[in-house]
Amino acid sequence: MPPPLPAGGPPTASIASSNVRTWNILCHASALLGVFLHFPGHLLGPLIVWLAKRGDSPEIDAHGKESLNFQISMLIYNLVAAVFCLVLIGFFFLAVLWVLNAVFVIVASIQASDGKFYRYPMTIRSFSKGIL
Repeated sequence: MPPPLPAGGPPTASIASSNVRTWNILCHASALLGVFLHFPGHLLGPLIVWLAKRGDSPEIDAHGKESLNFQISMLIYNLVAAVFCLVLIGFFFLAVLWVLNAVFVIVASIQASDGKFYRYPMTIRSFSKGIL
């Protein structure tokens, strides 16, 4: 029978990494709040998680920034599609953007649960580097 592990040994490290991984998942998955609160929901969830936990780990900071940058990009795309609603084609674009947003957020959450960093496609990166 192996000797017991010390109190401050590896289990603490795995608990800490598990905690960071949970917050990484929440950085992405909290954007699904937008299903219930359409406009502020997609931004509020990731923003609150990122602001609350960004100082705890560089990983949480990176995941939060990526999630927020994607949601800001999606907001811009939605605003452009809303203008195109005047010509009726915007309604189709809004539906496609809604589905893509949900799919990419779910994929990012799964990747974060596996301990991987997910780079969202369609993110406008030129403006986002200076914002966050």
